Amino acid sequence: MSMILFACVVRVRDGLPLSASTDFYHSQDFLECRRRLKTLALRLAQYPGRGSAEGLDFSIHFSSSRDVACMAICSRQCPAAMAFCFLETLWWEFTASYDTTCIGLASRPYAFLEFDSVIQKVKWHFNYVNSTQMESSLEKIQEELKFQPPVVLTLEDTDVANGVMNGHPQMHLEPAPNFRMEPVTALGILSLILNIMCAALNLIRGIHLAEHSLQCYLYLFYSPARTMKVVLMLLFICLGNMYLHGLRNLWQILFHIGVAFLSSYQILTRQLQEKQSDCGV
Repeated sequence: MSMILFACVVRVRDGLPLSASTDFYHSQDFLECRRRLKTLALRLAQYPGRGSAEGLDFSIHFSSSRDVACMAICSRQCPAAMAFCFLETLWWEFTASYDTTCIGLASRPYAFLEFDSVIQKVKWHFNYVNSTQMESSLEKIQEELKFQPPVVLTLEDTDVANGVMNGHPQMHLEPAPNFRMEPVTALGILSLILNIMCAALNLIRGIHLAEHSLQCYLYLFYSPARTMKVVLMLLFICLGNMYLHGLRNLWQILFHIGVAFLSSYQILTRQLQEKQSDCGV
């Protein structure tokens, strides 16, 4: 039976998984251990460079340096020295393949998917190959563990218990505001079309083009301080048309101001859509 069952590389500052091995274990205990490993990964910055979380059937071992940590789920029969030797080898392989800048800029989980095959290879080597080189590495790690023993946790320590994490009360998060607008009405579509017409008529006048374009945006999308923006925009359109009095006849000016008032009314009357209480999650 394999000693090392699962391994992954994570970023220490936020626990972002960078790469992981493929596991073929689907028992409830193993899946629970995987879940607790993810929780522990989020808190690695709180612990020293090496640590172990002991469970009934499985153990979690981690080894971190700078902004990269390697973690593994091992059977209880796996010696700690072997687990940390594996993690140190994995750490050297990863940091030799990717520089600090590349690691720091990673923005999505498992961004270094191609490294999975390296994890599988190193894991297989430690599970099934006994060599003189490995024995010397194990002796070195054993000496280091004598002088600097890893922090020892239980799997329960890695989880959030009764809403408390490491002595800090769990924060109660308010639901995020929903900025979905009500459906566009027929009159709203008309005001959009008229705004586009006005913008087209003002292609050579950049300010008026921007004004009508902004009115379209304010109608379609939610924006903070919407009322103030609408009033200011309406004022600018009216002043702009007064300034162009000598270049436009009265009907053209009334048309532009009328469209501006219609659009302003549509913007102010279009409200946010209520968020559904049951999201089906």
